Amino acid sequence: MAKRLIEDEKTTVLKEAQGVEILGDGNVMTHLKIVKTVKDKEGKEQKVFETIPANGLFYAIGHNPATNLVKGQLDVDAEGYVITKPGTPCTSVEGVFAAGDVQDKRYRQAITSAGTGCMAAMDAEKYIADLEAEQRDAQKAATTNGKI
Repeated sequence: MAKRLIEDEKTTVLKEAQGVEILGDGNVMTHLKIVKTVKDKEGKEQKVFETIPANGLFYAIGHNPATNLVKGQLDVDAEGYVITKPGTPCTSVEGVFAAGDVQDKRYRQAITSAGTGCMAAMDAEKYIADLEAEQRDAQKAATTNGKI
């Protein structure tokens, strides 16, 4: 989608700008206030504000999952998405679950993130309950064998 938009003659892609404010008459967007960071003659960064005519905007195109925190600890694909077992939030590390934008490269929607978040929470709850049951069983077995 990003490639098609960049190649569209009716659009202008501002890669080095941030939208600050949408301006209009209350119903229709007419302008966009942007800020760019540029270097002055001495090489110091300066913020430059500009208001440009606009009748539409894509707030974000593309997506970079925020997975730097887990790289090297969980399996991630070439694009940085956490790899999960198909149909589950289970990752390459037992007891670690991933949901939402960090593992959903197809849909990337809030509603699917909520769904996978719920799945991850339920699986995490079951994982912890199973660990607690194992600990109780081990403690019970040790007590029965006269070790405690």
